[in-house]
Amino acid sequence: MRLRGAVPVFLCGLVLSLSGCGRGSPAASVSEAPAQTIAGFGASGAWWPLDLGWFSPANQERAANLLFGPQGMELSVYRYNIGAGGLGVRTPSRAAPGFLERPGVYDWTADPSGLTFLRYAAAAHVPVLIGFANSAPPVWKTPNARTHQREACGGGLAPGDEEAYAQYLADIAVHLHDADGITLGYISPMNEPDYTFDTCDQEGMTVAPAQRAVLIRDLAAQLQSRAPYTRIIADESSQVSRQLLPEAPRWLPQVAGDIAAIAHHTYDYPNSATLRRAAAVLGRYGRPLWMTEICCYNGKGFGRGYDPTMTGAMWLADDIWRDLTQADDASFQWWLAFSSALGCDPTGQAGCPSQPNARGWNDGLVYYDPNFRLDGNQTLYLTKRFWVLGNFSRYVRPGAVRHDVSGVPAGLRVAAFATTSGWTVVAINDRVAGTAPVTLRLRFPAGSHPHAVGAFQTSASRDLQAVRLPSMHGGTMRDSLPPESVTTFLLGR
Repeated sequence: MRLRGAVPVFLCGLVLSLSGCGRGSPAASVSEAPAQTIAGFGASGAWWPLDLGWFSPANQERAANLLFGPQGMELSVYRYNIGAGGLGVRTPSRAAPGFLERPGVYDWTADPSGLTFLRYAAAAHVPVLIGFANSAPPVWKTPNARTHQREACGGGLAPGDEEAYAQYLADIAVHLHDADGITLGYISPMNEPDYTFDTCDQEGMTVAPAQRAVLIRDLAAQLQSRAPYTRIIADESSQVSRQLLPEAPRWLPQVAGDIAAIAHHTYDYPNSATLRRAAAVLGRYGRPLWMTEICCYNGKGFGRGYDPTMTGAMWLADDIWRDLTQADDASFQWWLAFSSALGCDPTGQAGCPSQPNARGWNDGLVYYDPNFRLDGNQTLYLTKRFWVLGNFSRYVRPGAVRHDVSGVPAGLRVAAFATTSGWTVVAINDRVAGTAPVTLRLRFPAGSHPHAVGAFQTSASRDLQAVRLPSMHGGTMRDSLPPESVTTFLLGR
C-alpha cells in the first residue's frame, strides 16, 4: 500500500525519483539550451616527426595509432607544422624543414617525416587538419635583431611581403590537395605574433596587429580563388589577457568575415573571469573561439617540470573543462603530441618515465627516449595526460553540442554534450586521492530518457578503461566518482 504523494523511500537510491529521495543536495541539471558546437580535440605535429622519422615503420605506425586510432586518443584535430626551413635555429630538433627553395620554386620532398604523419592523419580520416606556420621563410622577413640576418627565427614579417607569403601558403594547400589528396581544412599563417623568438630556440616571427589584417585579407583572397576547401584561423596569440583581448580589436573587425575561428593560446593560464570576458568580447564578431595551444604547467605556471601522473592529468582535465565552459572554446588543442623532454634516462633510471622530476617538461602527451639514436630504445611512454585527453577526444566528436550544467556538487566539474545518438558526459572529480567518492546525480532536459551505454574512466589505476554503468531512472543519471578521476559516460536516446 502506498500513501498518496509519498516518496517511495523503499526504492530510494535505486530508482532515484526526481525529488532526490531526500538524500543530499538536489540533482545537477543539464540545460535545455545549447551552448556551443564542438569542432574537435587535437595536438600538434611540430618538431617530433624529425625524431620519429628515424623510428622503425612499425613504431611509426604505433605512434600514429596512439594519436588517431580508436584504441588511442582518436584525435579529431591534427596540426601540421609548415616549416620555414630552420635557418638560424640553434636547436636542430626544432629546425623545421621547409618546402621553399626560392619564391615560386619548391622541393615537395623536403619534409618526409612531417608528411608521413600528416598522411597517417589523413588516412585515419581525422576530421580537422590544420597547417600552421611559426614563421614565414626568411626571404619574406626582416632581419633578426641579434644576428642581423634574415632567418627562420627572430625578426618579423616584412611589410609589403604579406601577399607573397600568402601565395606561398596557398601553394602548399593546393599541392597537398592535388598531389597528395590531403585537404588542409584550415591554415594558421602566424603563431604567437607578439614574440620575435630572436634567441632562435625555435622558428618564429612578429606580425604587428595592423599587419595581421593585411595578411589575413591577402591569404583569404588566395584561398578563395585557388583553394576554397581551406579556411583561415588566427591569430594564435600566446596570452588571452595581455595580447588577445587588447589587440584583437585592432585587426579582427577588418577581417572577421575572412576567418573561420579566432584562435588563441592560454599561456597566461587565465582564470574563469578572464575566459568569460574573452567569450563575451570576442563573441561579438560571430566567430567561434578555438584554444589551439597549451602545455608546460608545472604547478605554479609555465616552466620546467615533468609529471606523467594524475596530478598533471587533473590539471589538464580542469583546463579543458574551463576553456570549453568559460571561454566557450569550440576546440581544445594540446601542444606537442610527442616529446623527448623526460628529464631522465629511461634505460638507466628505474621508474624514469612514470615518476615526476624537476628537469623535464610537461610539453608532451607521449614521450620517447632522447638518446634513442644511441641506445636504440624506441619505446613510447604514455602519460596520464594522454588518457585524460582521450576522455574527451575519443567520445566528444566534432558536431557534438555542449549544454551547460548547473548544481554540480563541490569538487566536481561536469560537461555534457548532445550527440546524434544521445548524450556524452565527462565528469571530473578533483578531490585528492584518499578522500571519499562523490555521488553525481545528473538530470537531463525534460523529455530526455537516456539509457547508459558505456562508461570509461582514467584514474591512478585506470587508463581510460571501461567501468560499471551508471544507474538511470526517469531522465536522471547517478554514479559514484572516485577522487582524482575523469569519467566519460555514453548515454543513448
